[in-house]
Amino acid sequence: MLQGAYTAIVTPFTRSGEVDVERFKDLIEFQIEGGIDGLVPVGTTGESPTLDYVEHEKVIECAIETARKRVKIIAGTGANSTAEALELTKHARDAGADATLQVTPYYNKPNALGLVRHFSAVADLGLPVVLYNVPGRTGKEIPIDVAIELSKHPKVVAIKEAAGSVDRVSQLVTRCDLEVLSGDDSLTLPMMAVGAVGVISVASNIIPRAVADLVHHALAGRWAEARALHLKYYQLFADLFIDTNPIPVKTALALMGRIEDAYRLPLCEMSEGLKKRLEATLRAANVL
Repeated sequence: MLQGAYTAIVTPFTRSGEVDVERFKDLIEFQIEGGIDGLVPVGTTGESPTLDYVEHEKVIECAIETARKRVKIIAGTGANSTAEALELTKHARDAGADATLQVTPYYNKPNALGLVRHFSAVADLGLPVVLYNVPGRTGKEIPIDVAIELSKHPKVVAIKEAAGSVDRVSQLVTRCDLEVLSGDDSLTLPMMAVGAVGVISVASNIIPRAVADLVHHALAGRWAEARALHLKYYQLFADLFIDTNPIPVKTALALMGRIEDAYRLPLCEMSEGLKKRLEATLRAANVL
């Protein structure tokens, strides 16, 4: 259902700090032209923590309206309050999203039963749910047994794995029928080698065609071609995380002239040293 290459798309801002709607639409067109299978607006890469509710909903609406069903939209509507996640997900469902990305509730760190109840409540709304396991951000892993239990819900269809563990992917693939999507560009190929069916990518913001081709080659069993792309862009995959995501990828897009190099506090621009390192990596990869 959700196999393929999905872009965790950035939310561009103007220099005055507003959401740059026109640049956002341009980015969506760039992604579609690059062969991406879908977009994930307002995830971590979309700076969801600093968007207010109205902006959050408008960005999702804009992605859906601009895409015009040409690609799938997995709306980032997770929260650490179940009531908030329900409200955001209802809006995304009614706006026409294809699925919802649901991050593990952060900071309050619910136990296993709380996780099952939280994700099940969202899934009961009827929109297909992609669980999002990213303990480095949330402080809470989705235990394998919880994922297995949630996979019994007909609307829990996939899990984004951003815990850096190929072993977890093997466990999930062998123990339940969730589709697994890599949440780490540098691990997309090894995760797909053991059964993942795609990626929710940061790197595809700047190299959509390469990421889409890598995933499509792997899905078709063309492993040599997929490996060649992995190795060609591996250093770029790594250097997009030399600072807090999404600072490096937004810096790269700014260097490409696609957005302003603008953030909302507490995020801010990269140091000059890191920026020069990233620029060198972009040039080596023929992105600039």
